[in-house]
Amino acid sequence: MNNKKDLIALDLDIPDMQDLPEDVRNYFNVCIEKLGMVPNVLTVFTHNLKQLDGFSRLYNELMMGESELSKLEREMIAVVVSSENKCFYCLVAHGAAVRVMSGDPTLGEHLVMNYRTARLDKRQRAMLDFASLLTRTPATVTEEDVQALRDAGFSDRGIWDLSQLVGFYNMTNRVAIASDMRPNPEYHSQSR
Repeated sequence: MNNKKDLIALDLDIPDMQDLPEDVRNYFNVCIEKLGMVPNVLTVFTHNLKQLDGFSRLYNELMMGESELSKLEREMIAVVVSSENKCFYCLVAHGAAVRVMSGDPTLGEHLVMNYRTARLDKRQRAMLDFASLLTRTPATVTEEDVQALRDAGFSDRGIWDLSQLVGFYNMTNRVAIASDMRPNPEYHSQSR
């Protein structure tokens, strides 16, 4: 694992990998196999294994569970929410995921800077407009905003999934920002 001071500004009791329970070590080995690393957000959560379990289960369901949202679209939502919130950790991590999944290094950067000028289809534009609105000014969301998603082809289940993702990333952005969580260095060079 990285130097603990390189992960987060808070002084948390983050155990070494060999001191983690077997199921957590196995989960982290899957991360290493698939990603080439253990994301720092997971490493930081090891100070509270119940929170790690809850976070991981919710993340995995939202990002990989059954949904009409593609995995790329879910990552795009994470980037736009994180851009609105100026969350360094999530912009780097999810920007890298967009570059990898789309095969387009420009798209990841474009979403980080200003998704409004990116070349998107009608569905993606509506999805990201809603994610931005729900992040910036949630009290202003109206039935008309929800209807715009329906008009772009989203079912009500898709709108629920989109809203769940926006809520999740707003929460994780705030935790990452407040704790000055640092992204893994590997993210910076992916798909460049």
